Amino acid sequence: MELMEMLAWPFMRRALVAGVLVSLCAALLGVPLVLKRYSMIGDGLSHVSFGALAVAVALGVTPLYFSIPVVILSAFFLLRLANSGSRMGSDAAIAVVSASALAIGIMVISLTTGMTTDVDNYMFGSVLAMTETDVLLAAAVCAAVLVLFVLFYHRLFAITFDENFARATGMRVELYNTLLSILTALTIVLGMRMMGAMLISSLVIFPALTAMRLFRSFRGVVLCAGTTAVLCFCTGLTVSYVKSTPVGATVVTANLLVFLLACGMERLRKRG
Repeated sequence: MELMEMLAWPFMRRALVAGVLVSLCAALLGVPLVLKRYSMIGDGLSHVSFGALAVAVALGVTPLYFSIPVVILSAFFLLRLANSGSRMGSDAAIAVVSASALAIGIMVISLTTGMTTDVDNYMFGSVLAMTETDVLLAAAVCAAVLVLFVLFYHRLFAITFDENFARATGMRVELYNTLLSILTALTIVLGMRMMGAMLISSLVIFPALTAMRLFRSFRGVVLCAGTTAVLCFCTGLTVSYVKSTPVGATVVTANLLVFLLACGMERLRKRG
């Protein structure tokens, strides 16, 4: 009854559709990112998106269209830096970019509009923030991610576990890394409108880590991560509506509980 009441609201329908699509994208992309030890790139890119949002608000331009190219360039820069053999590791590069972007965003906001409701929504997410444009963009990104995983599954497998071997066989490793960075950036920009800049990285990390506790094959982890992400988002959104709790925090809590359950199942399996 409460579920039907929830879906009667247009903004809740938009939130459900967009949230499921973004959660699925984040989980699928999260598997290669976590295995390649780039799991915190979601956190870094969300802070970059927040900084871009602050600049966009100050300039009076549309935040979404301004944030997307900035975050894509940042994702491309971070992945290239991590693969270049630089003395600065991927974790340090993400930390530097993340802290810098967040600081710039806060400075710009303090000098212009101040902490408005719109900025607060981007920091912590708002179910009311999703528009029809966001839903359509989420559908396009999700379709691109699914095409990437279905048509180029073996190539993704190769570059995830052994980039040097993949490069030696003539595979265009840089192209696939670029696609991963672009799709991750788009997913982060869309997801932070609902989850917030502080929590969006959980959609990238938790489903992948949960699936790795239950499956050993790459295919099994990918399928489990996608399923877990969608179920946790639907559960979190429903509980958020019923209990009047923040959507982002409730979805993260659902992911955390499932992760802890998977850890318990893994321990029991090892004992058995």
